Amino acid sequence: MGFASEFKEFAMKGNVVDLAVGVIIGAAFGKIVDSIVKDLIMPIVGKLIGGLDFSSYFVMLSNPPADFKGPMTYEALTKAGVPLFAYGNFITVALNFMILAFIIFMMVKQINRLKKNAPAAPPAPTPEDVMLLREIRDSLKK
Repeated sequence: MGFASEFKEFAMKGNVVDLAVGVIIGAAFGKIVDSIVKDLIMPIVGKLIGGLDFSSYFVMLSNPPADFKGPMTYEALTKAGVPLFAYGNFITVALNFMILAFIIFMMVKQINRLKKNAPAAPPAPTPEDVMLLREIRDSLKK
C-alpha cells in the first residue's frame, strides 16, 4: 500500500473527519468568545472597577531601548522588543477561558438533556425455578 493511499484511508476515517470539523468549529467559536470577552465584557468590568483596561496592566522587565520614543503602552513596548510581564493580558485570557468553558458546559448539558433516554428494558420474566422456590417458601410459612 502506497503512502498516498494509506494517508487517504487514514484521513477519510469518520473519527478523523469529525475531529477536523470540531477543530475548525472550535477555532471559530474561540474567536467569537474572544471578541465577547475583549469587546463586551472587559470594558464593562473595566468601567465597574474605575475605567481601567486590563490589557494595559504589565511590568517592564527591562528598560526600553535608548532610541525608543513611542508611548509606554503594551503594544508599543512589545513592538520595540521590551520584555513585559503582562499580567493584565493573562487576566483577560483566563476570563476568556472561563467563559468558553461555561458555554461548552451549558451546550453539553443541553445536548444531553435533548437526547432521548433509551426506553428501559422490560424486566426479564422470573425463571420457573425461582417461581417454584417461592411457592415452596410460601407453603412452608403456612
